[in-house]
Amino acid sequence: MADEPFDLDSHRGMAAQKATDIRRALAEVETHAQELREHRAAMEDRLLSASAASWPEAAAKARYVLMLYAAGLPPEDTRHRDLVAAVLEDFARLTEQG
Repeated sequence: MADEPFDLDSHRGMAAQKATDIRRALAEVETHAQELREHRAAMEDRLLSASAASWPEAAAKARYVLMLYAAGLPPEDTRHRDLVAAVLEDFARLTEQG
């Protein structure tokens, strides 16, 4: 009996290998998506747990909320996207000045 592992992937057809690769990639994507959701929830809990101690901290919270809002905008809503971009630029400029 051989002690070396047997590579089953090399004995399957090309279609089966591609299907296996796709399943593995999807599982990896789902794992990363779950990790992202957990990190996002933890960050939002931190944002909710403490009041901002300064204007830059308040701007950072507002920046996060604006980014969530902008992510949900349809691509053709350029007016609101431009408005969000302008507000974010204002936050950046005013934060640098302060």
